[in-house]
Amino acid sequence: MQHNSATFIVIGLILALWYSNMYLKDRSWPLHRLLLWIAGLIFGASVMVEPFASMMHHRFDYHMYGHLLLGMLSPLLLVLSRPVTLLLKTSSVNFSRKVSRLMQSRYVSFISHPVTALILNIGGLWVLYRTPLFSLMHESMLVYYLVHLHIFLAGYLFTSVIIAFEPMMHRYSFKLRSIVLIVSIALHQILSKSFYPYPPVGVEKIDAEKGAMIMYYGGDVIELIIIYLLCRNWYYSVRPNKHLIIQRKPEDR
Repeated sequence: MQHNSATFIVIGLILALWYSNMYLKDRSWPLHRLLLWIAGLIFGASVMVEPFASMMHHRFDYHMYGHLLLGMLSPLLLVLSRPVTLLLKTSSVNFSRKVSRLMQSRYVSFISHPVTALILNIGGLWVLYRTPLFSLMHESMLVYYLVHLHIFLAGYLFTSVIIAFEPMMHRYSFKLRSIVLIVSIALHQILSKSFYPYPPVGVEKIDAEKGAMIMYYGGDVIELIIIYLLCRNWYYSVRPNKHLIIQRKPEDR
């Protein structure tokens, strides 16, 4: 299979310039978020360009490295850069209202539910590795691109919904998001362990075992970061406001 590396490099550059232009419009925006955006693009694009793309095609362990980069690490870095928030801050009032209406649409409300995001993300992986889709992906370039596009978008959606940094029509409770995250981690680990007795179609047992280890332990690292971010936000949302405590009058104590 021939991979069109130039296309993804150009797409990455366009997205980097788009975010950089918004950053220049609002210099109060933290620089580290621009760096997170660029890093996320680099990790995501690297999976689709040579020589990594060809190595993913021929070796299951490299395929799993690609899964971690495209479906987990890249989405996490991009979500932490908060592109929607920056877009709303730097756009005209009319455009911001249009974006807000889109965020409040029934479709966005449906796919941004934690359970829906879980099904699209982890459910998609189960379909990929437990059906002939994995073999078909290596025979058709169109299917190959569609599968990887889904992996990236589903990973971004799930991470965004769980961390919930961006403006949303409905911010679901920390308890619900925590439960969904725990289920996601469990299903991700079960899937990786299932490669030992039941390798994906067309994958040798020894290669499946290498890929399973990468998926299991590499996924743990990224999932721990998401757990930390979720718990930190939960803590900040319930802890007493020290400033208000200091400002209280003696007779109010």
